[in-house]
Amino acid sequence: MPDHAISSDPAVQAQLDRLTMLSPGKDVLGLTRIAALLDRLGNPHHNLPPVFHVSGTNGKGSTCAFLRGAIEAAGMTTHVYSSPHLVRFNERIRVAGKLIDNVSLSALLSEVLDHAEGLEASFFEVTTAVAFCAFARTPADACIVEVGLGGRLDATNVLTQPVACAIASLGLDHEGFLLAAEDGVPDMPPLDRIAFEKAGIAKPGSHLLTQKYSASMANTVATQAILHNAPLHARGESWDAAVYDDRLHYRDAAGKLNLPLPRMIGAHQADNAALAIAMLRHQTAIHIPEAALSAAMEWTRWPARMQTLSAGPLTDRLPTGSTVWLDGGHNPDAGAAIAKTLEDGAPVHVIIGMLINKDALGFLAPFAHEIESLSAVPIAGHEHHDPLDLCRIAKDDLGIAVAAPEGDVDAAMERIASHRQPSNVLICGSLYLAGEVLRLNDQSPD
Repeated sequence: MPDHAISSDPAVQAQLDRLTMLSPGKDVLGLTRIAALLDRLGNPHHNLPPVFHVSGTNGKGSTCAFLRGAIEAAGMTTHVYSSPHLVRFNERIRVAGKLIDNVSLSALLSEVLDHAEGLEASFFEVTTAVAFCAFARTPADACIVEVGLGGRLDATNVLTQPVACAIASLGLDHEGFLLAAEDGVPDMPPLDRIAFEKAGIAKPGSHLLTQKYSASMANTVATQAILHNAPLHARGESWDAAVYDDRLHYRDAAGKLNLPLPRMIGAHQADNAALAIAMLRHQTAIHIPEAALSAAMEWTRWPARMQTLSAGPLTDRLPTGSTVWLDGGHNPDAGAAIAKTLEDGAPVHVIIGMLINKDALGFLAPFAHEIESLSAVPIAGHEHHDPLDLCRIAKDDLGIAVAAPEGDVDAAMERIASHRQPSNVLICGSLYLAGEVLRLNDQSPD
C-alpha cells in the first residue's frame, strides 16, 4: 500500500508532492536504494546518538513510546522515528522531544529529494533519510527508531550499531511482502518466516531483547541472533515480567523492579512496557533510574491504541456518559488484544474500516461476541474492504445481528447517537481511519 501525506503548510506540501511524483508509489523492500541515498547525504545514520531499534508485528510503537517516556522522565532528550503518521506527517519525526517543525521539514525534504534523483527511492526511504539527517544535526541523548515493515529489508536496517534492538510480539501481517518467495531464503512456516524477517535487525554486539514466542519462532530468532553475533536476551530466560497485585514485577540479572501498571489501556501494554525496560537495562550508553521507569508507566501515551477519545466535535454527538475508544490495530493478534481489553465489559458499538489487504474475519473474530452493532465505513484515499463485504462477514461468518454500511464515521456516529442512550463505541480496523477520526475530533497528536 502506498503511503499518503497531506500538509496544511504550503512549503511542506510542495515537497510531499515532489515525493509522490518521484517515488515508485508502493512499498519496495531492500537496502540498496536507502544506502545509496544516505551515502549521497554523507551517511548521517553513522552520526546518531545511542540508538534503540524496535521491530515486531504488534506493540513496537507502544514499546517505542515507553522508551521515550522513560528517557524523558530521566531528564534526557531523545529523537523518535515512527510510522505511519495519523494526522500530520510531522508525527513521524520527533527531534529532541518535539515534532519536527514545518520549516525544518520542508527544507530537509527538499534536500533529500534533490539527492534522490534517479534512485527511485520509496516514500518510506526518503522519509527515513529525512529523519536521520534531522537526528544527526541536532544533539540528543538517545535515538529511538521503529521499523517500518518487517525488519531485515526495512530502510531503517541500515543502522549498524544500535545499543539495543528488540522484537515485540509476532504474528501474521503484511504477508504479501514478508512471506514472498526470495532467492537465498529457505522455505519455512509462515510464522517462522515472520520471525526470520523481524530478527533481521540483529547486529553484531548489539543486545537483542525478545518477547515470548512459540518454540519454533523462538528458535528462528535465536538462529538469527547467533548468525549476527548479537547477544540474545529472551523473555523468560535472561529477563521476565509478570503482573500481580496490580503491579508490574520485572526481574533480570541486575535485580528486581516493582512498578506501577501502565496507564495505557490493555493488558498487553504491560508486555510492551516490560520490553522497553529490558532494552534500557541491557545497555550502558545511558542510565535510566528506577524512578524514571516508574514515572514512564504513568506518563506514557500512544495515540490510537485503545485510546479514550476526549470531548470534541465527533464524540460530542453521543449522549452524555458515552465512551469512545480508538484503536488502529488491524490483524488477528490485534483483535485478540482488543478482546482481552473488552472482556467482562458492556457490549460495544463498533465502527470499522479496513484496508483491502487485511484479514477482516481474523481481526473481528476474537471480539465478535462483544459487539452489539457494527457499522462498516470506507477509508477515503485508500484501497479498502467494501463496507458491504464487512457487513456480510459480520452477519454470516460471525453472527453479529446488527451490521450496516455507512458513508463515513460521521454517519455511523449519528446512527449510534439516534439510540439516545449512553453507549460504548469502538472505532477500529486501520491506522488511516484512526487518523481521520483524530482529525474530526480536533485531537491531533503533539
